[in-house]
Amino acid sequence: MSGVPAIRRIDPQVAEAKACLSAYYAELGRRFARGFDVALSRDPEAAAMIPPRGAFLIAEGAEGPLGCVGLKGSSGYAEIKRLWVSPDARGMGLARRLMTAAEDEARALGIGLLRLDTNSALPEAVALYRATGWVEIARFNDDPYPDLFFEKRLTPQE
Repeated sequence: MSGVPAIRRIDPQVAEAKACLSAYYAELGRRFARGFDVALSRDPEAAAMIPPRGAFLIAEGAEGPLGCVGLKGSSGYAEIKRLWVSPDARGMGLARRLMTAAEDEARALGIGLLRLDTNSALPEAVALYRATGWVEIARFNDDPYPDLFFEKRLTPQE
């Protein structure tokens, strides 16, 4: 893998975004004991992940997309959705960079509170959230897949 991957905002309906999301869904299908069916999940609408409501970010290297994360706008808070990093790019700090970029996007949109849900079958994600200031909270949605819920209050950009 060559160079430092660039992170950029894209439309969640373009080919690069769809490729990342397909890889993410396939990985969840392998890792979750019950598999994963996106039709049963609270999959965000693309319109909720574009400004002014949210954003969709990809990390891109010379080889193409290496990861993604969505910021889904809502009332009172926004959700982080679909954080994924290619197995080939893991260990480079890319997930942390994507999360920082998503938080920056939220601040730029005037969003001060973020929430996310995850599954304990993804211990590396849970460890990242805890290490970066996310606090565990009670369930806030009826999605059948997550068993852990977090939130983070953002401070304004300086």
